[in-house]
Amino acid sequence: MRVLFIGDIVGNPGRRIIREKIPQFRKEKRIDFVVANGENAAGGLGITEKTALEIFDSGVDCITSGDHLWSKKEIILYLQQETRILRPANYPPDAPGRGARVFTLNGGERMGVLSLQGRIFLKEIDCPFRTALLEIERLNSEFRNPPSPLTLPILVDIHAEATSEKIALAWYLD
Repeated sequence: MRVLFIGDIVGNPGRRIIREKIPQFRKEKRIDFVVANGENAAGGLGITEKTALEIFDSGVDCITSGDHLWSKKEIILYLQQETRILRPANYPPDAPGRGARVFTLNGGERMGVLSLQGRIFLKEIDCPFRTALLEIERLNSEFRNPPSPLTLPILVDIHAEATSEKIALAWYLD
């Protein structure tokens, strides 16, 4: 399984480079699944249905996000229907959208994607460490239904300001 993760797609220049490069890059490198952070795709702040569709049409399979996701209010309704966009899972459970999901790739393989947001220098939300464990268990339980001894590969994207928080989460989950 070959997975490509792309950091923040920022504004029109970011969307343009995705449009121009991802289809050929996927083909050349035989990429099975592409995840990109798209929280700044609309004018450099936020994301809209239109910009999300442009990103998906360019070959991205899943869009993760962070605190800027909420900058364009029209995304709120779209999050309730579009399962390929993930908001941080450690937002309150009644927030629109979902924070993690199991995806089935073209070859039938499955993988999980979990979006989290850090708390250092950002607004206080639920603990990303505690949320990560709960969501990983939920994703694995969904994957093992019916029961299976296999473990689901899970890509974790943490949108955080402090590198130390990202590193701590990596050590914690390792």
